[in-house]
This record gives sequence, C-alpha cells and structure tokens, in this order.
Amino acid sequence: MITVTFFRFANVFNACEVSGHSGYCEQGFDIVCAAVSSAVYMAANTITDIQHINAEVTESDGFFSLKLSPSDAKKASDIILGLKLHLTALSEQYKKYIKVKISEV
Repeated sequence: MITVTFFRFANVFNACEVSGHSGYCEQGFDIVCAAVSSAVYMAANTITDIQHINAEVTESDGFFSLKLSPSDAKKASDIILGLKLHLTALSEQYKKYIKVKISEV
C-alpha cells in the first residue's frame, strides 16, 4: 500500500511524504503507482522549477519527501492543496492501495 502523509504546521501544509508500493499490479504495469508518482513529481517540479521555491526533495525506491520552510509553504500552498485533493480522490477510488493521512506538527 502507498501511504501519503501531509504535514500541517500553523494551518499550512509544509511537507508531504509518500512511501510504499501499491501492489495493484506488477512493476511497470501498476497504474496506481504511476498516477501517484506522476502527481507527486508534477507538484514538486511546479514548486521548484516553475515557482522557483526552495524545497527539500528526497527520493528513493518507494519513498518521496517534499519539505518547505513555513514562508515557502505559504507560497506553494495551492499546489500542495491540489496534490492533496488529487491523491485523496485516488485513495477513494483505490482504497486498498492508497492511504492519505494528515499530521499536525
């Protein structure tokens, strides 16, 4: 299962972590994994390359993390909220494969 955790500080989302594999289908054919990966990378690239906001991005097999400072999180809030909305919709469609959580920090 893919677990997505959005971290909220002072009512603003300032980080997200994605971990795990969906297990929907074999590697290379997994549409759930592809949908999540595509959405996460689009959000991260928009924040860093289009908005030129400094973000700490960490990635490895089955793990992705995006962290923003409080001031930068405010600048990127619409993109993070859009990502949350999109991944929440996917988690409702693929309940056995994606879980979205909110963590207050």
